[in-house]
Amino acid sequence: MTSHDLRSQLASLTTEAFRPELAGIDRLPTLDIARLMNGEDAGVPAAVAGQLPRIAAAIDAVAARMARGGRLVYAGAGTAGRLGVLDASECPPTFNTDPEQVVGLIAGGPPAMVTSVEGAEDSEELARRDLDALKLTPDDSVVGVSASGRTPYAVGAVAHARALGALTVGLACNAHSALGAAAEHGIEVVVGPELITGSTRLKAGTAQKLVLNMLSTITMIRLGKTYGNLMVDVRASNDKLRARSHRIVAQATGAGDTEIEKALTETGGEVKQAILVLLAGVDGPTAARLLEESGGHLRAALAHAPH
Repeated sequence: MTSHDLRSQLASLTTEAFRPELAGIDRLPTLDIARLMNGEDAGVPAAVAGQLPRIAAAIDAVAARMARGGRLVYAGAGTAGRLGVLDASECPPTFNTDPEQVVGLIAGGPPAMVTSVEGAEDSEELARRDLDALKLTPDDSVVGVSASGRTPYAVGAVAHARALGALTVGLACNAHSALGAAAEHGIEVVVGPELITGSTRLKAGTAQKLVLNMLSTITMIRLGKTYGNLMVDVRASNDKLRARSHRIVAQATGAGDTEIEKALTETGGEVKQAILVLLAGVDGPTAARLLEESGGHLRAALAHAPH
Protein backbone atom coordinates (compact mmCIF):
# COMPACT_ATOMS: atom_id res chain seq x y z
CA MET A 1 0.00 0.00 0.00
CA THR A 2 1.37 3.44 -0.96
CA SER A 3 1.55 6.27 1.57
CA HIS A 4 -1.14 8.06 -0.46
CA ASP A 5 -3.47 5.03 -0.22
CA LEU A 6 -2.86 4.81 3.53
CA ARG A 7 -3.53 8.54 3.99
CA SER A 8 -6.84 8.30 2.15
CA GLN A 9 -7.78 5.18 4.11
CA LEU A 10 -7.05 6.91 7.43
CA ALA A 11 -8.98 10.00 6.29
CA SER A 12 -12.13 7.86 5.99
CA LEU A 13 -11.90 6.51 9.57
CA THR A 14 -14.07 8.01 12.32
CA THR A 15 -11.33 7.31 14.87
CA GLU A 16 -8.92 9.53 12.89
CA ALA A 17 -11.31 12.45 12.22
CA PHE A 18 -10.24 16.01 13.10
CA ARG A 19 -12.57 18.10 15.25
CA PRO A 20 -12.14 21.81 14.43
CA GLU A 21 -14.20 22.86 17.48
CA LEU A 22 -11.40 21.48 19.70
CA ALA A 23 -8.55 23.21 17.83
CA GLY A 24 -8.02 25.68 20.72
CA ILE A 25 -8.06 23.06 23.48
CA ASP A 26 -4.46 23.78 24.48
CA ARG A 27 -5.44 27.34 25.42
CA LEU A 28 -8.20 26.29 27.85
CA PRO A 29 -7.84 26.11 31.65
CA THR A 30 -6.92 22.62 32.88
CA LEU A 31 -10.29 22.07 34.58
CA ASP A 32 -12.13 22.87 31.32
CA ILE A 33 -10.00 20.34 29.41
CA ALA A 34 -10.70 17.76 32.13
CA ARG A 35 -14.46 18.47 31.85
CA LEU A 36 -14.30 18.11 28.06
CA MET A 37 -12.43 14.82 28.34
CA ASN A 38 -14.80 13.46 30.98
CA GLY A 39 -17.75 14.41 28.79
CA GLU A 40 -16.19 12.54 25.88
CA ASP A 41 -15.64 9.43 28.00
CA ALA A 42 -19.24 9.47 29.22
CA GLY A 43 -20.44 8.43 25.75
CA VAL A 44 -18.36 5.24 25.60
CA PRO A 45 -20.68 2.90 27.57
CA ALA A 46 -23.61 3.85 25.33
CA ALA A 47 -21.57 2.91 22.25
CA VAL A 48 -20.74 -0.45 23.88
CA ALA A 49 -24.44 -0.94 24.76
CA GLY A 50 -25.32 -0.84 21.06
CA GLN A 51 -23.13 -3.90 20.48
CA LEU A 52 -24.29 -6.01 23.45
CA PRO A 53 -26.18 -8.63 21.40
CA ARG A 54 -23.05 -9.19 19.26
CA ILE A 55 -20.83 -9.29 22.37
CA ALA A 56 -23.13 -11.84 24.04
CA ALA A 57 -23.18 -14.05 20.93
CA ALA A 58 -19.37 -13.98 20.79
CA ILE A 59 -19.12 -14.85 24.50
CA ASP A 60 -21.45 -17.85 24.16
CA ALA A 61 -19.42 -19.13 21.20
CA VAL A 62 -16.10 -18.65 23.05
CA ALA A 63 -17.40 -20.29 26.25
CA ALA A 64 -18.67 -23.34 24.34
CA ARG A 65 -15.19 -23.89 22.90
CA MET A 66 -13.36 -23.20 26.16
CA ALA A 67 -15.60 -25.75 27.88
CA ARG A 68 -14.11 -28.30 25.45
CA GLY A 69 -10.57 -27.27 26.43
CA GLY A 70 -10.04 -24.49 23.89
CA ARG A 71 -8.06 -21.31 24.49
CA LEU A 72 -8.94 -17.63 24.21
CA VAL A 73 -6.31 -15.68 22.25
CA TYR A 74 -6.18 -11.89 21.84
CA ALA A 75 -4.18 -10.40 18.98
CA GLY A 76 -3.49 -6.71 18.42
CA ALA A 77 -0.87 -4.01 17.97
CA GLY A 78 -0.02 -0.98 20.12
CA THR A 79 -2.71 0.01 22.65
CA ALA A 80 -5.10 -2.70 21.41
CA GLY A 81 -2.40 -5.36 21.81
CA ARG A 82 -1.47 -4.11 25.29
CA LEU A 83 -5.11 -4.24 26.40
CA GLY A 84 -5.34 -7.84 25.20
CA VAL A 85 -2.17 -8.82 27.07
CA LEU A 86 -3.50 -7.03 30.19
CA ASP A 87 -6.82 -8.89 30.07
CA ALA A 88 -5.12 -12.25 29.51
CA SER A 89 -2.61 -11.70 32.32
CA GLU A 90 -5.38 -10.94 34.82
CA CYS A 91 -7.30 -14.20 34.24
CA PRO A 92 -5.02 -16.56 36.25
CA PRO A 93 -5.12 -14.52 39.50
CA THR A 94 -8.85 -13.78 39.15
CA PHE A 95 -10.21 -17.10 37.91
CA ASN A 96 -7.37 -19.56 38.62
CA THR A 97 -7.04 -20.29 34.89
CA ASP A 98 -3.97 -21.97 33.47
CA PRO A 99 -1.65 -19.25 32.04
CA GLU A 100 -1.92 -21.02 28.66
CA GLN A 101 -5.74 -20.79 28.65
CA VAL A 102 -6.08 -17.05 27.91
CA VAL A 103 -3.22 -15.67 25.79
CA GLY A 104 -2.41 -12.12 24.69
CA LEU A 105 -0.40 -11.64 21.49
CA ILE A 106 1.01 -8.20 20.70
CA ALA A 107 2.67 -7.31 17.40
CA GLY A 108 6.40 -7.20 18.08
CA GLY A 109 6.21 -9.49 21.13
CA PRO A 110 6.87 -8.61 24.81
CA PRO A 111 9.14 -5.60 24.06
CA ALA A 112 6.16 -3.93 22.37
CA MET A 113 4.39 -3.76 25.74
CA VAL A 114 6.62 -0.85 26.73
CA THR A 115 8.15 0.47 23.51
CA SER A 116 6.94 0.91 19.95
CA VAL A 117 8.20 -1.85 17.65
CA GLU A 118 8.42 -0.23 14.23
CA GLY A 119 6.53 -1.94 11.44
CA ALA A 120 5.24 -4.86 13.54
CA GLU A 121 1.60 -3.80 13.24
CA ASP A 122 1.86 -3.77 9.44
CA SER A 123 2.77 -7.46 9.19
CA GLU A 124 0.10 -10.08 8.53
CA GLU A 125 2.94 -12.62 8.24
CA LEU A 126 4.03 -11.85 11.81
CA ALA A 127 0.48 -12.55 13.02
CA ARG A 128 0.45 -15.89 11.20
CA ARG A 129 3.81 -16.84 12.75
CA ASP A 130 2.68 -15.86 16.25
CA LEU A 131 -0.51 -17.92 15.92
CA ASP A 132 1.27 -20.92 14.37
CA ALA A 133 3.55 -21.02 17.42
CA LEU A 134 0.40 -21.69 19.49
CA LYS A 135 -0.69 -24.62 17.25
CA LEU A 136 -4.30 -23.46 16.98
CA THR A 137 -7.17 -25.97 16.99
CA PRO A 138 -10.86 -25.53 16.05
CA ASP A 139 -11.66 -25.33 19.79
CA ASP A 140 -9.61 -22.14 20.13
CA SER A 141 -11.00 -18.61 19.80
CA VAL A 142 -8.99 -15.68 18.40
CA VAL A 143 -10.06 -12.09 19.09
CA GLY A 144 -8.45 -9.51 16.82
CA VAL A 145 -8.42 -6.05 18.43
CA SER A 146 -7.85 -2.83 16.46
CA ALA A 147 -9.35 0.63 16.93
CA SER A 148 -9.10 1.44 13.23
CA GLY A 149 -10.28 -2.04 12.25
CA ARG A 150 -7.63 -2.07 9.50
CA THR A 151 -4.41 -2.99 11.36
CA PRO A 152 -2.79 -5.74 9.24
CA TYR A 153 -1.55 -7.68 12.31
CA ALA A 154 -5.06 -7.97 13.79
CA VAL A 155 -6.82 -8.59 10.46
CA GLY A 156 -4.15 -11.13 9.47
CA ALA A 157 -4.50 -12.96 12.80
CA VAL A 158 -8.26 -13.28 12.39
CA ALA A 159 -8.08 -14.35 8.74
CA HIS A 160 -5.43 -16.99 9.51
CA ALA A 161 -7.29 -18.29 12.58
CA ARG A 162 -10.53 -18.56 10.59
CA ALA A 163 -8.79 -20.49 7.82
CA LEU A 164 -7.58 -22.95 10.50
CA GLY A 165 -11.15 -23.47 11.74
CA ALA A 166 -10.84 -21.52 15.00
CA LEU A 167 -13.62 -19.22 16.19
CA THR A 168 -12.88 -15.57 15.32
CA VAL A 169 -14.00 -12.27 16.83
CA GLY A 170 -13.07 -8.84 15.44
CA LEU A 171 -13.23 -5.90 17.86
CA ALA A 172 -12.95 -2.50 16.14
CA CYS A 173 -14.04 1.10 16.72
CA ASN A 174 -15.06 1.94 13.15
CA ALA A 175 -18.13 0.74 11.27
CA HIS A 176 -17.78 -1.49 8.17
CA SER A 177 -14.22 -2.41 9.18
CA ALA A 178 -11.99 -4.96 7.45
CA LEU A 179 -11.51 -6.63 10.85
CA GLY A 180 -15.24 -6.94 11.50
CA ALA A 181 -15.74 -8.39 8.02
CA ALA A 182 -12.86 -10.88 8.40
CA ALA A 183 -14.23 -12.32 11.67
CA GLU A 184 -17.15 -14.64 12.28
CA HIS A 185 -18.26 -12.29 15.07
CA GLY A 186 -17.72 -8.61 14.24
CA ILE A 187 -18.04 -6.16 17.15
CA GLU A 188 -17.76 -2.50 16.09
CA VAL A 189 -18.01 0.00 18.94
CA VAL A 190 -18.10 3.39 17.23
CA VAL A 191 -17.06 6.00 19.81
CA GLY A 192 -16.44 8.84 17.36
CA PRO A 193 -13.40 11.10 16.84
CA GLU A 194 -10.94 11.45 19.72
CA LEU A 195 -10.29 14.55 21.82
CA ILE A 196 -6.70 14.50 20.52
CA THR A 197 -6.94 13.62 16.83
CA GLY A 198 -6.15 9.96 16.18
CA SER A 199 -5.17 9.19 19.79
CA THR A 200 -7.07 5.90 20.02
CA ARG A 201 -5.68 5.10 23.46
CA LEU A 202 -8.49 7.40 24.68
CA LYS A 203 -12.17 6.61 23.93
CA ALA A 204 -11.38 3.70 21.61
CA GLY A 205 -9.04 2.18 24.21
CA THR A 206 -11.66 2.60 26.93
CA ALA A 207 -14.28 0.92 24.73
CA GLN A 208 -11.92 -1.98 23.99
CA LYS A 209 -11.16 -2.40 27.72
CA LEU A 210 -14.89 -2.55 28.53
CA VAL A 211 -15.55 -5.17 25.85
CA LEU A 212 -12.51 -7.29 26.79
CA ASN A 213 -13.64 -7.16 30.44
CA MET A 214 -16.98 -8.58 29.31
CA LEU A 215 -15.48 -11.23 27.04
CA SER A 216 -13.23 -12.73 29.70
CA THR A 217 -15.41 -12.18 32.78
CA ILE A 218 -18.72 -13.44 31.36
CA THR A 219 -16.97 -16.36 29.64
CA MET A 220 -15.54 -17.34 33.05
CA ILE A 221 -19.00 -16.99 34.65
CA ARG A 222 -20.36 -19.33 31.93
CA LEU A 223 -17.51 -21.78 32.69
CA GLY A 224 -18.47 -21.93 36.38
CA LYS A 225 -15.51 -19.92 37.64
CA THR A 226 -17.82 -17.91 39.91
CA TYR A 227 -20.64 -18.73 42.34
CA GLY A 228 -23.06 -15.85 42.12
CA ASN A 229 -20.72 -12.86 42.06
CA LEU A 230 -18.04 -14.51 44.19
CA MET A 231 -14.58 -15.46 42.85
CA VAL A 232 -14.74 -19.06 44.06
CA ASP A 233 -12.06 -20.36 41.71
CA VAL A 234 -9.27 -18.82 43.75
CA ARG A 235 -6.56 -20.93 45.38
CA ALA A 236 -5.14 -19.88 48.75
CA SER A 237 -1.43 -19.65 47.90
CA ASN A 238 -0.42 -16.68 50.09
CA ASP A 239 -1.64 -14.86 53.22
CA LYS A 240 -3.81 -12.38 51.31
CA LEU A 241 -5.44 -15.13 49.26
CA ARG A 242 -5.95 -17.27 52.37
CA ALA A 243 -7.78 -14.37 54.01
CA ARG A 244 -9.80 -13.76 50.82
CA SER A 245 -10.63 -17.48 50.54
CA HIS A 246 -11.92 -17.51 54.12
CA ARG A 247 -14.05 -14.44 53.39
CA ILE A 248 -15.50 -15.92 50.19
CA VAL A 249 -16.45 -19.16 51.95
CA ALA A 250 -18.07 -17.09 54.73
CA GLN A 251 -20.05 -15.02 52.21
CA ALA A 252 -21.21 -18.13 50.34
CA THR A 253 -22.14 -20.24 53.38
CA GLY A 254 -22.64 -18.01 56.41
CA ALA A 255 -20.60 -20.55 58.41
CA GLY A 256 -18.49 -19.65 61.44
CA ASP A 257 -14.72 -19.18 61.43
CA THR A 258 -13.89 -22.55 63.00
CA GLU A 259 -16.08 -24.48 60.53
CA ILE A 260 -14.60 -22.56 57.59
CA GLU A 261 -11.00 -23.22 58.66
CA LYS A 262 -11.80 -26.92 59.10
CA ALA A 263 -13.40 -27.12 55.63
CA LEU A 264 -10.52 -25.25 53.95
CA THR A 265 -7.96 -27.50 55.68
CA GLU A 266 -9.88 -30.61 54.60
CA THR A 267 -9.99 -29.47 50.97
CA GLY A 268 -6.40 -28.21 50.72
CA GLY A 269 -7.52 -24.59 50.46
CA GLU A 270 -9.86 -25.19 47.50
CA VAL A 271 -12.68 -22.67 47.97
CA LYS A 272 -15.30 -24.42 45.81
CA GLN A 273 -14.76 -27.72 47.61
CA ALA A 274 -14.89 -26.04 51.02
CA ILE A 275 -18.23 -24.38 50.15
CA LEU A 276 -19.57 -27.74 48.99
CA VAL A 277 -18.41 -29.43 52.22
CA LEU A 278 -20.28 -26.81 54.27
CA LEU A 279 -23.44 -26.43 52.18
CA ALA A 280 -23.93 -30.08 51.18
CA GLY A 281 -22.56 -31.68 54.36
CA VAL A 282 -20.17 -33.95 52.42
CA ASP A 283 -16.52 -34.75 53.08
CA GLY A 284 -13.57 -33.34 51.11
CA PRO A 285 -13.09 -36.27 48.67
CA THR A 286 -16.84 -36.37 47.92
CA ALA A 287 -16.83 -32.61 47.28
CA ALA A 288 -13.88 -33.02 44.86
CA ARG A 289 -15.69 -35.86 43.02
CA LEU A 290 -18.99 -33.95 42.76
CA LEU A 291 -17.17 -30.92 41.33
CA GLU A 292 -15.28 -33.04 38.81
CA GLU A 293 -18.51 -34.70 37.67
CA SER A 294 -20.11 -31.25 37.32
CA GLY A 295 -17.28 -29.85 35.19
CA GLY A 296 -16.24 -27.48 37.98
CA HIS A 297 -19.68 -25.81 38.23
CA LEU A 298 -20.43 -25.33 41.93
CA ARG A 299 -24.18 -24.82 41.46
CA ALA A 300 -24.45 -28.05 39.49
CA ALA A 301 -22.39 -29.91 42.09
CA LEU A 302 -24.69 -28.63 44.86
CA ALA A 303 -27.73 -29.79 42.88
CA HIS A 304 -26.26 -33.30 42.54
CA ALA A 305 -25.08 -33.58 46.14
CA PRO A 306 -26.88 -36.16 48.32
CA HIS A 307 -29.57 -34.50 50.42
